Amino acid sequence: MDINGSVAIVTGASRGIGKEITRALVERHAQVIALDVDADELEKTAADVGADAFPADVRDPAHAEAVVQHALDRYGRLDIVVANAGIGWAGDFAGMPPERLTNLVAVNVAAPMMLARAALPTMLPSRRGSLVFISSIVGSLLMPQETVYSATKAAIDGFAEPLREELRGSGIHVSTVVPAVVRTKFFETRGEPYDRKFPRMIGPERIAAAVVSAIEHDAKRRLVPRWIVIPIRLHGMAPASYRALSRRFGG
Repeated sequence: MDINGSVAIVTGASRGIGKEITRALVERHAQVIALDVDADELEKTAADVGADAFPADVRDPAHAEAVVQHALDRYGRLDIVVANAGIGWAGDFAGMPPERLTNLVAVNVAAPMMLARAALPTMLPSRRGSLVFISSIVGSLLMPQETVYSATKAAIDGFAEPLREELRGSGIHVSTVVPAVVRTKFFETRGEPYDRKFPRMIGPERIAAAVVSAIEHDAKRRLVPRWIVIPIRLHGMAPASYRALSRRFGG
């Protein structure tokens, strides 16, 4: 899919991965609607990268229809959706605040589904479009101490695959981008800092590049960095062996 001239929505766009995705799409001459709950930070980002700011809380189901309608009213169409907004939580599941649990499910699972649902009736008649969901390595490896976050990212992987098959032949392509550990403020708000030496953090611009690649090449999945396919495959083929190694090396 050619990004040049397309209209895109990016959620969680005010900072980190979302900001870099927005920047990368604008640099490829897309009209980008940047959505985030932090209106002040969003306005700064939009001014910095040349995007259209749309303040909204993705926990509100009405945000999806509203931002899609905004795209239609302002640009006349919608071509790309990048569901990036996400929150985390680390710690013992038994001690997890109930409101944090419901927020993780609302932001990480329900919001991307609602946005895809709102976007598809607009995309399908044109037989052209791209839906990109930002997942995580923990959705495949299902990490303890990040139990709910892992489950939400596994849910997104589980949603994207059948949706891709449902849309086969429609011209709408569904991609997931699976990062390992990304250098953002995510770890400041999840309850625990990231203090492991391995895997090393990578910059959010690498995730943005993977999103662009997934859109341009209609890729089903992009892993960043690529080597994370090794633990993911080991976990799938020999989960007991993977878990033993993970315990030994602090995973």
